[in-house]
Amino acid sequence: MVDDLNAEAGRALGIMLVGASAAVFGLAGVLTKSIHADPLVITCWRGLVGGLLINLYVAWRRRREKASAPLRLGWRGWLMAAVGAAASIAFIAAFKNTYVANVAIIYATAPFIAGLLGWLILGERARAKTLLAAVFSLSGVGLIVSAGLGSGRPLGDGLALLMTFGSALYMVMIRKFRDTPVVWAGAVSGLLLFVLGWLVADPLAVSGRDAWLLAAFGASFAIASVLWTEGARLLPAAEAGLLGSAEVPFAILFGWLFLAELPPAASFVGGGVVLLAVFAHAGHDWRAARRRAVA
Repeated sequence: MVDDLNAEAGRALGIMLVGASAAVFGLAGVLTKSIHADPLVITCWRGLVGGLLINLYVAWRRRREKASAPLRLGWRGWLMAAVGAAASIAFIAAFKNTYVANVAIIYATAPFIAGLLGWLILGERARAKTLLAAVFSLSGVGLIVSAGLGSGRPLGDGLALLMTFGSALYMVMIRKFRDTPVVWAGAVSGLLLFVLGWLVADPLAVSGRDAWLLAAFGASFAIASVLWTEGARLLPAAEAGLLGSAEVPFAILFGWLFLAELPPAASFVGGGVVLLAVFAHAGHDWRAARRRAVA
C-alpha cells in the first residue's frame, strides 16, 4: 500500500515537472521575438547562461548520486554538442523570420523524422502507425511551408525545417551513443554557442532591456531542461512524450497572448493536421503502456 502511494506520488510529481517543462519551453518564441538583438547574439547569451546553469545541475546530480567516474564527452559527445549548437542557431533564427506557431508546429514533427532517421541510420524497424503519423504530419508541414512561400516567410519556415532535422538527428544520436552524458553534452553545446557568438558577433552590443531578457531566456532554457530531466525519470517514456507534446499548444498560445500573432489560415489547417497526428500517436503509445502496466 505504501509503495503504491509512493509510486502515485512520484507519477504526479513527474506529470507536474514535465508539464511545467513544456510550458517553459513554450516561451522560447516569445522571448526570441521580444529581444532586439540578432539571432547569433541571442544564441550566444542563451548558450552561456543556460550552459552554466545546466553544468551546475550536472554537478549537483553527480554529487547526489555519489558518482565517482570522470565525465568524458569523447568524439560522440562533441558531435552531439555540435549538432545541438547548429540546431539551436536555426531555432532562434526561425523565430525571427516566421510565426511562432509555424516553428512550434514544424518542430512537433521531430519525433517522426527521428523515427525515419533511426530506420536509415540504425536499422530500427519503423512501426506502421509511426509511418502513417509521419505522412500526416509532414503533409501538414507542407501546407504551412507552401503558405509561407506566398507570404514572404519561406526563410523562417525553412530554418524551422532545418532545426527540426537537426533535433531529430540529435534524438537518434542519443539512442546510438547510450554511454554519452547527454545532459552535459547539451550544456557544452550552449557554451560552444557562446564562443561562436563571441568570435563572429558583438555580444556586448545589447541594451539593458535585452540583457535582462537574454539572461531570462538562458535561465528558462536551463530550467525547462532540468524540469524535463527530473520529471521524465518518474514517468514511462510514452507518458513523458505525450506530456512533452504540450509544448506546441503552449507556444502557440503564448505567441497569441504576448505577441498578438495570428498566423494565416494555412498555418491553422496544417497545424491541426500535425497536432492531430502528434497527439494521436503519443496517446496510442500512452494507452498501450498503461495496458501493459495493468496486465
